[in-house]
Amino acid sequence: MQLLIVLSLAFLAAWLVYSTWQGRSHGKSPPGPPRLPIIGNMLQLGRDPHKSLARLAKTYGPLMSLKLGNQLAAVVSSPELAKEVLHKQGRVFAKPFTPHAVRILGHDEISMNMLPSSSERWKKLRRVAREQLFSNPALQASQDIRQERLRKLVEYISKCSGEGRAMNVGEATFTTMTNLMFSTLFSIELVEYASTDAATPKSKFREHVNAITRYMGVPNVADFFPIFAPLDPQGMRRKLTYHLGSVLELVQGFIEQRLQARTTSSYQKKTDFLDTLLDLSEGNEYDLSVKEIKHMFVDIIIAGSDTSAATSEWAMVELLLHPDKMAKLKAELKSVLGSKKMVEEADISRLPYLRATVKEVFRYHPAAPMLAPHAAEEQTEVNGYIIAKNTKIFINFWAITRDPSIWKNPESFEPERFLDSEIDFGGQHYELIPFSSGRRICPGMPLAGRMLHCMVGTMCHNFDWELEKGAESKQLQREAVFGLALQKKIPLRAIPIKVE
Repeated sequence: MQLLIVLSLAFLAAWLVYSTWQGRSHGKSPPGPPRLPIIGNMLQLGRDPHKSLARLAKTYGPLMSLKLGNQLAAVVSSPELAKEVLHKQGRVFAKPFTPHAVRILGHDEISMNMLPSSSERWKKLRRVAREQLFSNPALQASQDIRQERLRKLVEYISKCSGEGRAMNVGEATFTTMTNLMFSTLFSIELVEYASTDAATPKSKFREHVNAITRYMGVPNVADFFPIFAPLDPQGMRRKLTYHLGSVLELVQGFIEQRLQARTTSSYQKKTDFLDTLLDLSEGNEYDLSVKEIKHMFVDIIIAGSDTSAATSEWAMVELLLHPDKMAKLKAELKSVLGSKKMVEEADISRLPYLRATVKEVFRYHPAAPMLAPHAAEEQTEVNGYIIAKNTKIFINFWAITRDPSIWKNPESFEPERFLDSEIDFGGQHYELIPFSSGRRICPGMPLAGRMLHCMVGTMCHNFDWELEKGAESKQLQREAVFGLALQKKIPLRAIPIKVE
């Protein structure tokens, strides 16, 4: 017992000496809250780190230092410093912070989301995405696919309306976005609306995607104390291996089927992304491998199906909780679209209130409240403070969107704030960067922007909506579960009433 006490005191003393030396060696670090021995500020993260860190930033400023276990971290909570980190010093912070639990199945070595932007592979994959998948010509060519997905969504909502039953809005938007992704990539539809067969791999797809985005965002002891990483104390690595592995296996199966089909003389070439990239892999311009295509598609599927569906669901939540905003949007849609059933992409520019509503949803319910974390590749100075090499950098976008010095009435849902504003979400206005900014801005932003406007507008134009009885509480409807994507805790269920 005495030996244990002596060893514990010795360990504590060594830790204090190390912490003091480390602080001095790095110069003037950003201010931050007091730290507990060993664990540092870990307990202050809480269940909702974006909210906890926003509260701390009110005391310690827009650039705040933390010690998470034995790892250094800095939290940015202002547009000016977000621009400094993402744009002005984008090269220094070009390396993403990859959680230990995601370093599995070789995904961290190939995923565009996890490679440093200085790497040649990242540059190649980014170029492929920009030129072949999300360029204006590529999106224009796939516009009919998106319109067909919208038509099927309207059919399903009409069915629910005819039966007088509540619809799970998040389930429907997820199904729409998932089928859009798979139609664009593979020319297939993966899931059916209101599918209840939990035994099939296809119907388990949402479970896998939701789990991946949730576990990737949960604070993990293995990241704070790398010495414990092999033990996987929270089971994050094991869970993600199962869920990510399932999605990789699903995509691998579709790729293998296509490769086999392409060897037959009767094969008719498809206009989807898979055939486009397989053609590239057989050429010399990009030196693209089938393995890289698989992991790129998994990244696109997870980001495209989950975050866009979640944002659409949050949009419907706020419009249902604010009937006056819904009425303004419906009046605009009727004035511009008339008897036309669906919002087309060419209509978006003529729908200012719809655009303002989507921007306000991005602000009020950011899908990625902490964006994607980065790491400093070398020591640098930000706002007069030293940021040591390997410091983890978190951009608290949620804190920026709720800052009263930036936004008037930030706790209120007010699309009107954007009607006479030049602020957009394209990455140039750092008070509204739901897709991040700089060299690591989300490459799928052009696709997500088009689909979100069309999906929200179409649902509101064709139907009136009533919250399911007993679900009228604003607090209940706004409860969220923290993760890489901020998801609704309780699904939105609403009864659609067809507009004649």
